[in-house]
Amino acid sequence: MGIVLIWSLVLILTRWISHKRRGAISYDSEDQTALYIRMLDVRVRSQVGFEPERRGSHPYLYVDFRTLHSRPEAARPVSARNVRRLLSFQRYLHPSRFFHGIPASNHLGYILDDDFTGQAKLLLQKVGNWNFDIFLFDRLTNGNSLVNLTFHLFNTYGLIELFQLDMVKLRRFLVMIQEDYRCQNPYHNAVHAADVTQAMYCYLQEPKLAETLTSCDLLLGLLAAATHDLDHPGVNQPFLIKTDHYLAALYKNSSVLENHHWKSAVGLLRESDLLSHLPTEDRLNMEERLGSLILATDISRQNDYLSEFRTHLDKGDLCLTNGGHRHFILQMALKCADICNPCRPWKLSKQWSEKVTEEFFHQGDIESKHNLEVTPLCDRQSNSVANIQIGFMAYVVEPLFVEWSRFSDTRLSQTMMSHLSLNKQGWKEGRDKQEASASRASEEQRTPATKDSNSKVLPQGSKGS
Repeated sequence: MGIVLIWSLVLILTRWISHKRRGAISYDSEDQTALYIRMLDVRVRSQVGFEPERRGSHPYLYVDFRTLHSRPEAARPVSARNVRRLLSFQRYLHPSRFFHGIPASNHLGYILDDDFTGQAKLLLQKVGNWNFDIFLFDRLTNGNSLVNLTFHLFNTYGLIELFQLDMVKLRRFLVMIQEDYRCQNPYHNAVHAADVTQAMYCYLQEPKLAETLTSCDLLLGLLAAATHDLDHPGVNQPFLIKTDHYLAALYKNSSVLENHHWKSAVGLLRESDLLSHLPTEDRLNMEERLGSLILATDISRQNDYLSEFRTHLDKGDLCLTNGGHRHFILQMALKCADICNPCRPWKLSKQWSEKVTEEFFHQGDIESKHNLEVTPLCDRQSNSVANIQIGFMAYVVEPLFVEWSRFSDTRLSQTMMSHLSLNKQGWKEGRDKQEASASRASEEQRTPATKDSNSKVLPQGSKGS
């Protein structure tokens, strides 16, 4: 009887604990700062026909295009009990991979213990090198490159002490950022965000910037780099517009993705309470400046920023003691960091080129499958990795980095331009060899057919005569 009573108490206690815990992390139900760890099974149903699914899976594989133009159903009343997250409502929650496999009792210790061992620790010491291998670092950190690298850079700059950031909240915030990147995206994922953050750090170390940037500039530069593609769906803006996606309607077909990245970042900042101790005016100002940086990565506005940058350099009127000019240079630095892959060593650049092209072609396949007009860049039948990269380098990357080299004529700029030239030549040589090989194969196929045709025609001709 005593044993049965004990087991009954154990079962009751277990059920109570499971009700108060999600994702193996305990929380106080009265603690409003602990919203992030309520790892509940939440699904967000779009108003345009998207099936609810796990966050991270590609949202366009299950699009029912027959319902894209149908009228949305009347919104059902939702009780407060069912509303689990109020700010970053685009997130599809699941237990944090960052904490997976760590006993609950050790979570706090793990968060506070910035312990990088072995090769990962050695590699992180070289984070300022332009040939930093982010793919290797991501493997060594078990897929947590963005969290570990960004936390390290915050610590390197002393931003945690300067802004009196709570380290537990900072870790929570970085984990949420990393998990809001969709790992199924070949290119726009957390590894890309970590790569851009590492590149941004290299630019922040350049003499002209290092001597003039304030601690707030550094904080915003790193935050913008880490969140600049937050919750990227793996398709471009034209796709969202032509499928009547709710984000396109929300942002009126203007910088749709960039606005979504910015608003998602602000949502996580507020949800994590990372900056809640700052005066409201300062916090709101930082959110606006963060948005200005992220919006600058809109590739459709590339020529506008480049023209303004070129004009400043021609006039020689950039003054980095001016806050507005410093912010503009931060925008240009983030733009460079975002598309710097062709300026990396070939081993790294080639991997990025293949990944971004895979994502392009994935979109093209979806468009073709659903009888949508295939975006020219995404058509695998008429494009190749080499052709896409050669055009991208010539018309987008090179013009930007030529001007950046004018602004910051350093060893790093020379290295980037050298890699860019070598990589472009490498793609051209590869394309020429592939085309020559295809031409020879085609000629070899035609030659036997011609011989067979002649051997048949001649006897018939002689017989007819």
